[in-house]
Amino acid sequence: MKQLLTFVKKEFWHVLRDRRTLLILFGMPIVQVLLFGFALSTEVKNTKIGVLDHDKSQNSLELISKINSNQYFEVDKNLKSINETEDAFKTGHIKMILVIPDDFSENFMLGKKGQLQLITDGTDINLANQIINFMNNIVLDLYGQTTAQPMSGAIPEIRMLYNPQLKGAPNFVPGVMALILLIICVLMTAIAIVREKETGTMEVLLVSPMKPSIIILAKAIPYFILSMIILISIIVLSVTLLELPIKGNLLLLFIVSVIFIITNLLIGILISIMTDSQQNAMLISLVGTMLPTVMLSGFMFPIENMPPPLQVVANVIPAKWYYEIVKNIMIKGTGIEVIWKHILVLSGTMILLFALAVKKFKIRLE
Repeated sequence: MKQLLTFVKKEFWHVLRDRRTLLILFGMPIVQVLLFGFALSTEVKNTKIGVLDHDKSQNSLELISKINSNQYFEVDKNLKSINETEDAFKTGHIKMILVIPDDFSENFMLGKKGQLQLITDGTDINLANQIINFMNNIVLDLYGQTTAQPMSGAIPEIRMLYNPQLKGAPNFVPGVMALILLIICVLMTAIAIVREKETGTMEVLLVSPMKPSIIILAKAIPYFILSMIILISIIVLSVTLLELPIKGNLLLLFIVSVIFIITNLLIGILISIMTDSQQNAMLISLVGTMLPTVMLSGFMFPIENMPPPLQVVANVIPAKWYYEIVKNIMIKGTGIEVIWKHILVLSGTMILLFALAVKKFKIRLE
């Protein structure tokens, strides 16, 4: 028993002296509880909507005021015609448009039900359904309980833009593309280079006549080619099996994907420079890239529902911009006039990571 206690004590000291282990043991649970408990939520909060009010009566103004006064919606845009509807959705900020017809108030005066049209962005079907349910509750609360005549009230007519069949593919295909390309590029590249360090062959390569940049490039090219093959496979499967047509420019999609792939390869190279073992490289890749991509890219949790600090962090993640670009090109059919800011941010991140990788690698070689 004394020997057992001695070994237990020794193991405790090993754990307590290892700051990385302590960070994982105590830091990760706390961070996950805070994130999933307070920050990451699928609830509808402060969702920006547009309003097209043809009626412009006291009833319609009362409805708009009721919507704007709750915590779920924020009237961000007042449209003038139905032609502005699709343009409002292409920016990605507007999640729903409320259309109030010109006979809305007249129907109330005649004791009839007033028709409302709810147009939602169907690319994220789960979020769209939640928005519709919340809006239905607001309409029911305002008209379903206050009206004196049982046949009066308001009936919302629902329309899912970009996804009238209510399929899940328009949401998960762009997210899967971002996640798979991230795994292939970051995780595999980081492990491949660190493996050379662990086996001692990296030093042999560095003293060879080839320049270090050529060695790194040779390590990255196979994963770049594999990523392009996987990208083509995902697109082909999406079009053929999932019946998800690409509405936008296919060439533009490939150009943006190349920028995203190179960005992830550079992240993997940076991780390989900072680490000296495959275990550490995998840990940093999973915690530092995969988890933020899943949680903060907008693929699973709406970014607008997050606290402002997390929204700032989300803007740093390359997958967030790529996910929005793919949704715009594939599902909405938008061109570079809408996503040029996203491409600029993604390209700037790639250039910054390249400069940082070159600088760090030169310092390591000296």
